[in-house]
Amino acid sequence: MLLTGILFSCVNDLESIEKVTYDPKAANEVTKNLHVFYTDSGYARVEIFAALAETFSKPEAVTKLKDGIKVNFFSPNGTVVSTLTALYGEINNSRGTIFVRDSVQLVNYEKQQRLKTEALFWNQKDSLIYTTSSVVVRSPKGVLFGEGIRTKQDFSYYEFLMPSGNFLMEK
Repeated sequence: MLLTGILFSCVNDLESIEKVTYDPKAANEVTKNLHVFYTDSGYARVEIFAALAETFSKPEAVTKLKDGIKVNFFSPNGTVVSTLTALYGEINNSRGTIFVRDSVQLVNYEKQQRLKTEALFWNQKDSLIYTTSSVVVRSPKGVLFGEGIRTKQDFSYYEFLMPSGNFLMEK
């Protein structure tokens, strides 16, 4: 009789357990040392590294990349043409955008140019990178400053919204 009482008194009610363990603000998935390739027709187009990734499904499908993020952009022949780095990033899977902030840099290796800013957006659908924050672009031809920039992910072409600075122009 004592054994029967013990067995029936140890019933775990799912609602009671959720009240103790469930946190609606907690991530659905947590990944350490994230390394993801985005491909098109079997060819690498984008490679993302992050020290810590937290994926949330509600209210929107968002992945928060913490403790450093690095994004390599590939040319059609498979070489890395540019790299984006930042301390923090958010991938909005619903919209197809990535937002990065804190010590943001975009480097084009072929043109030896480096963009520095504090925050920018990358639209995965059209490969456009943009910001309205203060921007500095350094290259062998000079240093340009401005408020806001629009560029492609390979950083081969860029357009300042409000530029300033000295730059060596070719004929």
